[in-house]
Amino acid sequence: MKAENNNTDRERKKNIEIIIVDDHPLVREGIKKVLMKGDLNIDVSGESDNYGDFIELLDQGIPDLVILDIGIPGKSGLVILKELRNRYKNLPVLILSMHPEEKFAIKAIRAGANGYLTKESVSTKLVEAVDIIVNKKGRYINQKVAEQLAIEVDEERRELPHESLSKREYQIMCMIASAKKIKEIADELSLNVRTVHTYRARLMDKLNLESNVAIARYALANELIDEL
Repeated sequence: MKAENNNTDRERKKNIEIIIVDDHPLVREGIKKVLMKGDLNIDVSGESDNYGDFIELLDQGIPDLVILDIGIPGKSGLVILKELRNRYKNLPVLILSMHPEEKFAIKAIRAGANGYLTKESVSTKLVEAVDIIVNKKGRYINQKVAEQLAIEVDEERRELPHESLSKREYQIMCMIASAKKIKEIADELSLNVRTVHTYRARLMDKLNLESNVAIARYALANELIDEL
């Protein structure tokens, strides 16, 4: 009776259509066996060992998930992934790789992958990854990769010192960095010299700089000179 209930449950679940892209037939066969053993209702609707045939499969129908090897001959999985994001923006992609997560996982996620899984983890983690990506609309990455991504995002959001400057302070900083004299800046901006000195003092305090040379070095290091 229990077996009959399990079969009924599988029938009620929507089929998850998957395309497998890997240049090794034995790997593809192993992936299919793992998928069929899981409790998800999975249909491997296509498989390919190269980019051209894979695109032809997509032309025939878009699956619920692509399982893509990162090491396809002739065109890397990351390059293919970027092209997929241009052509099929919402197509979920799980990257498979023989390399450990710390080497390529973050690159893959930033390129648009919905998950990254090492091939050695396929037998124990693949079905879970498919469930998270397809059914739960999430990303499949391990805790270490998630923490590294969080650190990188936090660093990107961190405000650079010059972003705290007012529009006028920023303008004067760039002009000083371009070797313009205070009198020249005052004339060009229709300000008096004392006002320019005040702005200079404020921006130096905010940037923790002590001279015009230091201002120039800061602007050069942050590629701000061309913004004048």
